Amino acid sequence: MPGTFEPLPGGGAAVALDDVEISIIRSLAVQLLELIGPGPAEDTPDDPLAELFAEGPSEPPADPVLKRLFPDAYSDPEQPATPRDAEEQRAYSAEFRRYTENDLRAGKRDNALAVIRSLDALASASAGEGGAVLKLSVEESQRWLGALNDLRLAIGSRLEITDDDDTDLLYRLPDDDPRKPMVMAYLWLGGLQETLVGTLMA
Repeated sequence: MPGTFEPLPGGGAAVALDDVEISIIRSLAVQLLELIGPGPAEDTPDDPLAELFAEGPSEPPADPVLKRLFPDAYSDPEQPATPRDAEEQRAYSAEFRRYTENDLRAGKRDNALAVIRSLDALASASAGEGGAVLKLSVEESQRWLGALNDLRLAIGSRLEITDDDDTDLLYRLPDDDPRKPMVMAYLWLGGLQETLVGTLMA
């Protein structure tokens, strides 16, 4: 079972992780949380209605990773648009973003937090043993799946991966390439994600 998710009786998934793997995934999830940022209610903790009525941004984020995590809803880079259509798409995307991005960020934040909490619980239970088997309920597995997808999108954006051809090139990077550790994380998370999808569909 090392490095691959397997089904649990009654639903859910399990994977064996050593201390290094636990540390890597947790660190990446914390970095993802920091990138996504706090929610509106965290900015105004004394106002319980702040998040309910808060509007999100209307412009796409400047950071390329956040652009990948929160893409425009009405643009298709593979379909060139006329100037008029492009302007219309920007307007629709801005309106859509205003009313959905806060919820999308909250969902991604919750998924990353679920990963961190389950890893912290696992690390506490296996202190000094060098690793343990992480067992997830169906709901926890769904949150992990969302977080793994976001982590791969984030790393893929930093590596400027846009299609399968780019992924093939990653396997041929020399060992002294400074991107190598990030590439290894990207490929490893992809394996975890693939086996978790297979487990949930079984």
